[in-house]
Amino acid sequence: MSYAPPYKITSNILNLVAQISELLGNWSASQETTVSPQLRRGNRLRTIQSSLAIENNTLTLEQVTAVIEGKRVLGLPREIQEVRNAFNAYENLPLWQPTNAEHLLSAHRLMMYGLVDDAGHYRNDGVGIYRDDQLIHMAPPAQRVGKLIADLLDWVETTDCHPLVASCVFHYEFEFIHPFTDGNGRVGRLWQTLYLSQWQDMFEYLPVESVIKDQQDAYYRALSESDKSGESTSFIVFMLNALLMTMKEVSLTHQQEHNPSDQVNDQVSDQVKALLTWLNNKEPQKLSVIMTALSLKHRPTFKNNYLKPALSACFIAMTTPDSPRNPNQKYYLTTLGKERLNVYFT
Repeated sequence: MSYAPPYKITSNILNLVAQISELLGNWSASQETTVSPQLRRGNRLRTIQSSLAIENNTLTLEQVTAVIEGKRVLGLPREIQEVRNAFNAYENLPLWQPTNAEHLLSAHRLMMYGLVDDAGHYRNDGVGIYRDDQLIHMAPPAQRVGKLIADLLDWVETTDCHPLVASCVFHYEFEFIHPFTDGNGRVGRLWQTLYLSQWQDMFEYLPVESVIKDQQDAYYRALSESDKSGESTSFIVFMLNALLMTMKEVSLTHQQEHNPSDQVNDQVSDQVKALLTWLNNKEPQKLSVIMTALSLKHRPTFKNNYLKPALSACFIAMTTPDSPRNPNQKYYLTTLGKERLNVYFT
């Protein structure tokens, strides 16, 4: 029997797939996917800076842009090399097939050129993943890596799972296998982009990595929760939310680029504006803390007039989106929410 990664299709996942598909349909009907070369390049640079920042690269977007433009940048040589490598890898996306193992190795070779001795090769040793000196995941033995990747790519090629879900399943399983000594996170994110871009080409320039960077703790928590449950359901929910948020952000940016005079026409309610303003530059906050700060006592009114509209528009997000009623649930301002605030105050 061929390998089948374990996951569940929940109502939350179905709802997210429907929302993303609806937005894709709207973009196609209005030809919004034909974005300018400047916006495509800007999104690509944001993708690179964000994906590397997740891996502790400290270069800013301005510095990343300067490196790509061949300018001198004051920074660590390794970090500058990481930027050059990532740009080369993303530029080669159209040349690769997401089900080809040799292409995957080529991507790693480009991404990790000059950074590790075994760029373009699977690891030969065991590897554990640590956070704060604590082991959070022990990857499968090195001798199984080649077979596990082959099985995963075979599943990707033959599955009838919706591409949005399949791409998330691949991303999680790839990180679980951890096939390389280094570079697994950035290659996994690159490969999900490749898979989705061959389904819908607009995904090639969708900077979902910027949303992942903003939700980095939630990203790692979703990976950990999927490890503990033995299936990728939690991670699928996280990644679909990240994709949806990024699509809405790009749609807003595209709208502003083509209709600058209409930037403030799509105003949200004063209640939502107040919520976004208070959450700006803050760590995730509990619902009770937010209500107190906004001098609100009636929870249904707060949820209906403040919370739900902001969540629906992806201006704010939950720290545990796969468990909306979690007693430890917190809310934070998304990149799209920050963009909306910039519209208000510029």
